[in-house]
Amino acid sequence: MNYIDLRSDTVTKPTPEMREAMAEAEVGDDVYGDDPTVNQLQVKAAQMLGKQAALFVPSGTMGNLLALLVHCSRGEEVIIGDKSHIYVNEAGGMAALGGIFPHPIPNQTDGTLRLEDIRASIQPDDSHRTITKLVCIENTQNLCGGVVLSVEYTKQVSQLAKEHGLKFHIDGARIFNAAAALDVDVKELVAPADSVMFCLSKGLVAPIGSMLVGSNEFIARAHRLRKMLGGGMRQVGVMAAAGLVSLEKMTGRLKQDHARAKNLYEGLKQVRGLRLEAQPSSNMVYFMLADHIKLTENQIIAEMKKHGVMVDWSAPRQFRLVTHYWVDDAGVEKTVKAFGDVLK
Repeated sequence: MNYIDLRSDTVTKPTPEMREAMAEAEVGDDVYGDDPTVNQLQVKAAQMLGKQAALFVPSGTMGNLLALLVHCSRGEEVIIGDKSHIYVNEAGGMAALGGIFPHPIPNQTDGTLRLEDIRASIQPDDSHRTITKLVCIENTQNLCGGVVLSVEYTKQVSQLAKEHGLKFHIDGARIFNAAAALDVDVKELVAPADSVMFCLSKGLVAPIGSMLVGSNEFIARAHRLRKMLGGGMRQVGVMAAAGLVSLEKMTGRLKQDHARAKNLYEGLKQVRGLRLEAQPSSNMVYFMLADHIKLTENQIIAEMKKHGVMVDWSAPRQFRLVTHYWVDDAGVEKTVKAFGDVLK
């Protein structure tokens, strides 16, 4: 069966153009720095985000970890949202591998961290305390519904960090979705950040890889640490070629995914048994099961699959559906109908 897969935008498969680019990619040994396709991708990524340099890494998790390892030494602290991907979904890497202490503060419903909460979390100069070195935000903020953080808010966080001598990192796994939703150049959105990570393998459809961008000095240090973590990838231009297509072609079509997420939201609002949360800001639709629905999350997943639609739950009685390149208008309609049939 040709499934409509809404479990995540990580399920995207490379486009025919990507497969052709991968097959024809000129490659070298990236550990020696002589893979021309990787080098081209890194230059392109740095230019698009307005930073000096970039580094191609296997995953967003590694990219975020590298940023934390560059900015913080062992025993130092990072201020981070309690619903952030780095804190919740990256296996405690900052603590286990970096000896970095997380200081979580509440993400608000709009995805932000309150400036007063950030300010209050900065440790005083006291030998009993950890040393605060870094502030992290996530844009778009996944667990808050794929919400978008504004240019102005990002500037405010950056200014607060600078006032206290802190570095500022953006987990921008879906930063191009945020830029598309705000209708701004991604360069403007990340300008205040010392470092940014973004994924090629989510809404940008590449089969693997993420980018870490920052200053020349920052990337040189991250490159050394990438080797330590096992991220030297040899003839990886085959993968970087798909990433170039992501940056050149896929970044310009994300509004289509957002429009389909809104259509999906409107359709699901009509399905009895679902309680829709806020209208989607980007490509994610979150909803809860109504109290009278007796099916479990896994039963619903199994029944939806019989109807040709793959979904996943994100919390007890809560589902998250994610639109992407491979979900078209017909797929949205099919999904709405399938939920209606399953929940009758």
